[in-house]
Amino acid sequence: MKVYKFGGASVRDTAGIRNLEHIVRLEGASDLMVVISAMGKTTNALERVVDHLVAGHEDEAMQEWIAVIDSHVAIMRELGLQPGVDVRLQGEIPFDPARPYDENYDQIVSLGEIMSTQIIAVYLLHQGLSVEWWNMPRLLRTNDCWREAVVDTLTSAATIRAGWERKDRPSVVVTQGFIGGTADGRRTTLGREGSDYTAALLGNFLDAESVTIWKDVPGILNADPRLVEDTVLIPELRYHDAVELSYSGAQIIHPKTIRPLENKRIPLYVKPFGDPTAAGSRIHADAVGPINVPVYIWRKNQVLITVRPLDFSFVLEESLNRLFEIVHRHRLKVSLIQASAVTISVSVDHTRYVDEALDELREQFRVNYNDGLSLLTIRGTTPEILHRESAGRNILLSQTTRRTARLLIQE
Repeated sequence: MKVYKFGGASVRDTAGIRNLEHIVRLEGASDLMVVISAMGKTTNALERVVDHLVAGHEDEAMQEWIAVIDSHVAIMRELGLQPGVDVRLQGEIPFDPARPYDENYDQIVSLGEIMSTQIIAVYLLHQGLSVEWWNMPRLLRTNDCWREAVVDTLTSAATIRAGWERKDRPSVVVTQGFIGGTADGRRTTLGREGSDYTAALLGNFLDAESVTIWKDVPGILNADPRLVEDTVLIPELRYHDAVELSYSGAQIIHPKTIRPLENKRIPLYVKPFGDPTAAGSRIHADAVGPINVPVYIWRKNQVLITVRPLDFSFVLEESLNRLFEIVHRHRLKVSLIQASAVTISVSVDHTRYVDEALDELREQFRVNYNDGLSLLTIRGTTPEILHRESAGRNILLSQTTRRTARLLIQE
């Protein structure tokens, strides 16, 4: 069997959904697990719904909600489906003011994947394919760490294998990425871009022949084509190279995706949605040698936090644990660390938790910070490349090793 994962850009409109059908048909009668994200920018829209409701802006929330529903209804009609008959979308917004923000987030934002997969599964059925829809929150068991749920792999694997091994199972299963569920039936999310991780877990649980992520790019490129001209396709790379790229901020693969596949030596393909016969890129155990072209990775919207002890202690002796306890408690994602005898600096992704973390840090440290930064990581750097990329830029922090340079830039 194989696992296919389609992102939101691939299913943002009826043309994309029909292309998905074409790609599924290319597999013929093969067993196929199809993992699908929310359509287009639905996740962003549902995040705005949550933010409006938490802020008490009910009218704005309802406008956003109605726009989301209307867009899905329009797609259904273009596909020849009957809204309310073939697919019944969520009616009310599942918001509870007594719940924490993150729990409300998971209950509302997860509906994007539910709606997209329901529509696509019914459409494929109407096109004559043998299809079954799976409700992943009932199958992928997680804890209740909202927005960053941890998967119970033993329980989830047993439940998913049991469903897959049913004698009456159709050849194609359509299900959601990004979301799971607690033992008491509440939906959870696995972190933004977590659909890749879902696909990898399913591939691991079901001993897949391969996992393929369908994207709107030719494969894994050495830079973001929106930021860099003349990008180069990387046809193959090793698992650990892919892990390094993802943790540096490469958007092509979710950081957690690789390990479940590496553990069972399952190859991961990244292929262009618009050209399904193209080779794309392959991540596997037998790739020959390291990546042989420089790779440029931009990680936007960074915050540089620098702390010093309030007393005369050295930061690495007594303060390091306290700093990272606070960073961890506020769920900040650290992308760069640099220390001296009396200061330590960390670059983190800007999230809604940064201000709370800064307030707590100020209780124990002297704190300076800069926001609105970008982190450029160059793998396979040379002195010439480093000079070119540094010229004319306000660089607040830099690190260089044998093969990698990292520049924290104030734009």
